[in-house]
Amino acid sequence: MQPPGPEPWDADEAFRRLRKAVRGYAKAAVFDLRDRGFGSPFQVLVSSLISARTRDETTLAVCLRLFPLAPTPSAMLALGEESLVEQLRPATFPEPKARDILALSRRILDDHGGEVPETMEGLTAFRGVGPKIAALTLAVAFDVPIIPVDVHVHRIANRWGIVATRTPEQTMTALEKVLPKRLWIETNERLVPFGKHVCTAAAPRCSTCLLLSMCRRVGVEKSR
Repeated sequence: MQPPGPEPWDADEAFRRLRKAVRGYAKAAVFDLRDRGFGSPFQVLVSSLISARTRDETTLAVCLRLFPLAPTPSAMLALGEESLVEQLRPATFPEPKARDILALSRRILDDHGGEVPETMEGLTAFRGVGPKIAALTLAVAFDVPIIPVDVHVHRIANRWGIVATRTPEQTMTALEKVLPKRLWIETNERLVPFGKHVCTAAAPRCSTCLLLSMCRRVGVEKSR
């Protein structure tokens, strides 16, 4: 699908501009934690689960407090549910997330020899781990070429006009046909801060957007 405009859609050029556009903004939490040294498969899985429906700033603060105390499945189990719930606040749904984290910690030890599974099927078999959390874990922890699609990635890809999809799952499949594989992991890393600060859900900052000339602006009724 070709967005109209003075410039044709070019993925490499778009990502070059994306990198410049998000420079100076806070990174997406899971990528930020990886770059701070909390990038083990277990830590990425847990931080991805914590990040569900939680602001990046909160996820980052919670994980920076939690991981020095419980960096491994066995240490997480030793922490116990009551203490873990307190560590997870103010992330959303601390009680069910604590139960899910403890359950997957136990299964990693008992069923997987202490290693986080490196497959979508293995990860989504854990309670509380859906396709988005699994994809983020595979991408960030294992460098598996996959496109983790959240609300920002879904909205922006459709707004650009390079996909026309209804669900994040459909967006992931569609983007795999549009973007070169070398950019798949980076898609979430760049589009999360871009979606939070530039291509926002309401009144995106089109007037100063570096990608405007490639964008079809699908569904944009009001912009800044």
